[in-house]
Amino acid sequence: PDFAVTLRSIMRQTPDVILVGEMRDTETIATALTAAETGHLVLSTLHTNDAIQAMSRILDAFPAGNQAQTRQQLSLAILAVIAQQLVPGVDGVNRWPATEVMIATDAVRALIRKGDDHQLRSQISTGRADGMMTMEQSLADLVRAGRITRETAYAHGHRTDDLQRYLG
Repeated sequence: PDFAVTLRSIMRQTPDVILVGEMRDTETIATALTAAETGHLVLSTLHTNDAIQAMSRILDAFPAGNQAQTRQQLSLAILAVIAQQLVPGVDGVNRWPATEVMIATDAVRALIRKGDDHQLRSQISTGRADGMMTMEQSLADLVRAGRITRETAYAHGHRTDDLQRYLG
């Protein structure tokens, strides 16, 4: 009958993985979070520019009175957030993925739970040993590898100062 009802019905089938094409409404997001909490691996998409905006989009879908509960639920259920964009290569033909990766380390989970979202960027930028990277770090890596131009990196980055620092 609708997406959320279907998602709840899928959970009764004991799947190992649930793929939700896009989380567009509160009921779908809530059901996906519940599925993740009950041990299902849930993969989904959101249209945002970066990992932190993805967190905000999920949280903003819920009423203000439920924010603490949603933050707790999200901090326990999330494993990683990956933001990506395909950027044109130096040859003008190929496209390369620039990615931002936020892994749900204990520190990231605590920041989400406490509502200290403004500190997530710092955790991502210093968390390369944990597999994290900012979009600007990824763009700089693509420039150094000769896959994209500096101009392309600046056109697709969101934080010019950070990108300048990573490019040296």
